[in-house]
Amino acid sequence: MANLTLNINNKEYRLDADPQMPLLWAIRDLAGLKGTKYGCGVAQCGACVVHMDSEAVRSCVTRVSRAAGKKIVTIEGLSENNNHPVQQAWQQIDVPQCGYCHSGQIMSAAVLLRDNPNPSDADIDDAMAGNICRCGTYLRIRKAIHLAAEMQQKTANG
Repeated sequence: MANLTLNINNKEYRLDADPQMPLLWAIRDLAGLKGTKYGCGVAQCGACVVHMDSEAVRSCVTRVSRAAGKKIVTIEGLSENNNHPVQQAWQQIDVPQCGYCHSGQIMSAAVLLRDNPNPSDADIDDAMAGNICRCGTYLRIRKAIHLAAEMQQKTANG
């Protein structure tokens, strides 16, 4: 066990954890933030995506020791009032069915739109290919990403 300090959503967490523990379990079980989901445990489904130093990572296979000293953002920290354009678009389009995968979907989409503010359908499909939705809401996900891109552009243009 090691005493690690993690910066999660701009808050310092001092955790006594095995350095090999997956970041997912440190976030959920030790920091008590339940928005990040466990899906597969082998980085195949995307339910566990968080941002680490502004990049999307699969927290189920990222060791907590790798996260020490980095800025971690979970779905709870993406925006203060669920007002990130991706979150707003998800709500307006009513994307989720069961909703289980959507924290990871939203976190991946936020990075996509940061890097590509006007993605094509192919860009979205490529960027989101690693995020699985068992309910099959892929068309609504794509539509919501396009809407979020429009929202971001309107905000940027004043």
